[in-house]
Amino acid sequence: MLLLLTALVAVSLVSLLIGAGSVGPGRALSLLSGAQDSEAHFIVWELRAPRTLIGIVVGMALGVAGALLQAVARNPLAEPGLLGVSAGAAFAVALALVLGASAATLRISVAQLGALVGCVCVLSVARFRGVGNDPIRLVLAGAAFSGLLASLTSLILLYDQRAADEIRFWVIGSLAGRRLDDLFAVLPSMLVASVVVALIARPLAALALGERVASGLGHHPNLIRWLVIACVALLVGAATAIAGPIAFVGLVVPFVARALAGPDIRRTLWFCLPIGPLIVLAADIISRVVVAPSELPLGVLTALCGAPVLIAVVRARRLPML
Repeated sequence: MLLLLTALVAVSLVSLLIGAGSVGPGRALSLLSGAQDSEAHFIVWELRAPRTLIGIVVGMALGVAGALLQAVARNPLAEPGLLGVSAGAAFAVALALVLGASAATLRISVAQLGALVGCVCVLSVARFRGVGNDPIRLVLAGAAFSGLLASLTSLILLYDQRAADEIRFWVIGSLAGRRLDDLFAVLPSMLVASVVVALIARPLAALALGERVASGLGHHPNLIRWLVIACVALLVGAATAIAGPIAFVGLVVPFVARALAGPDIRRTLWFCLPIGPLIVLAADIISRVVVAPSELPLGVLTALCGAPVLIAVVRARRLPML
């Protein structure tokens, strides 16, 4: 954990130093050392610093949401992006933008509602006989649900060309151009979700042993599931509202966290907190420099990096069932 926190601090510093603009690492480092440079001050503190903070929060939210979703679905392939939860949030925001919603708080509420609907649909599919016990079938069902929502979003793009550029952001996912006001708008819902997660961590660990064991220990499995659904909707909806849908983070982060912390969901959640921001910020830094002076969308880069992890999990001889 100490090494992960040190790496996160280092990556956050690199995120302040490196970008696609004219302010290079040397000028940014001089500014941080106390030099006077108005252009560098604007680039570093007004653009890169909010982007870095938002990347940290989004990474935490998606990592924890992925771990919760995998635990409640008892499926190592359950991930908000793969199963349509992020797509539900993105579609809801796109629809709200076409209907004229502009307030940040309204977009956040709409995104969380869309994520909630997507999460309920996914876990309802997981309860079907023969689907929830087969990780591949659940992913296929989620892919079909995501494809449906992507098609509906494309129809919205064709319907309203004026909002096409703004909606396209929610389809791809990016941290570019985000402001601290957007972050402050989602913090209350994320804090509520964090408190609930802290309260249900122990019951969720008992649920991993089976419903009968959890019931015998005095917990209520159905209540735990609904609380997890609510937390996932709050976290994924908030992250999507400020950064758009970023795929595979909710898959890679719990996968790495379990490799380091073991199967206990409580330890896994703790390890997701630094690993999520570490992965998101590292991917964001690469997206700034790989096609400089332009930027590669963050959602595209995380998909390119996360797809091999998905293939590795699928090809494993024994999937690490939760």
